[in-house]
Amino acid sequence: MRALQLQRLDGPDGLQLVDLPEPEAGDGVLIDVVAAGASFPDLLLTRGQYQLKPALPFVPGVEVAGVVRHAPAGASVKPGERVMAFSFGLGGFAEVVSIQPEMVFRIPERWSFEAAAGVVMNYHTAHFALHRRGRVKAGETVVIHGAAGGVGTAAVQVARGAQARVIAVVSDERKAEVAKKAGAHEVVLSSGDWLAQLREKTGGQGANIILDPVGGDIFDKSLKALAPEGRLLVVGFAGGRIPEVQVNRLLLRNIDVVGVAWGGFLLHEPSLTPTIAKDLEAMADSGVLDPVVGSVFPLEQGAQALRELEARRATGKVVLRMRAG
Repeated sequence: MRALQLQRLDGPDGLQLVDLPEPEAGDGVLIDVVAAGASFPDLLLTRGQYQLKPALPFVPGVEVAGVVRHAPAGASVKPGERVMAFSFGLGGFAEVVSIQPEMVFRIPERWSFEAAAGVVMNYHTAHFALHRRGRVKAGETVVIHGAAGGVGTAAVQVARGAQARVIAVVSDERKAEVAKKAGAHEVVLSSGDWLAQLREKTGGQGANIILDPVGGDIFDKSLKALAPEGRLLVVGFAGGRIPEVQVNRLLLRNIDVVGVAWGGFLLHEPSLTPTIAKDLEAMADSGVLDPVVGSVFPLEQGAQALRELEARRATGKVVLRMRAG
């Protein structure tokens, strides 16, 4: 099978297109991959900057969509079905992958393979962030930074599914259109005085929830944009700098800074997966969820896909196409 293998920790330049033996199914679901999602953790892995540090060489990629070739007894899917999946063991940048059955889900009929390729990690993360960690309630104001990216567009739609008011924060007008397409009620440009605009839009109260996958200066200012008892959800640090917080701010303003690590939490509570999946399936059936697909690259251009993420040019989910489906 064809696969993109990381051979050096040189960033995307360390990827090489190779031929590898197909994986054995084992106790997993064997999937013929049609499309794979490219994610920020994949980029960090290529530089050795992610918390997971597999030995070289290895095949990155945790999100795939494709067709089941083999499923073990008791699996919820069967051969021939269209599925989307998440792999804790990487290996998604390849034409065939074996994934644990509990992380494989049927694709809604109206979704393409490209749309489904970025769903499991992004939408499960968004749901876990907003519901489990953020305790979102109907009618609350939710602000989403990086709202034109994969996690951002997913969070916009999950927040709308919770009947929250959604304000997207993006860097330019092109990304503003993507956030609106995803379903944001209002959009603010981070290139302007977005903090003042948020205060104005919330009548001076601030946001009930702010979801931040960026970090750095965005985090610092977000602390000032929270309403009393507001929650700032720390999802990642795409901006580069890992911020610090003076805890007296939390005390004096009665606000929370909340960590969000969906994948790590599943190791403690794996039963959360089917609960989230059921809720997301209901939202998909109702039309609330509609994955936003950005650039689609052939497998051999996987390095270019990761560079688009690194340059923060990406809108929607960046996808690698393996084969016709």
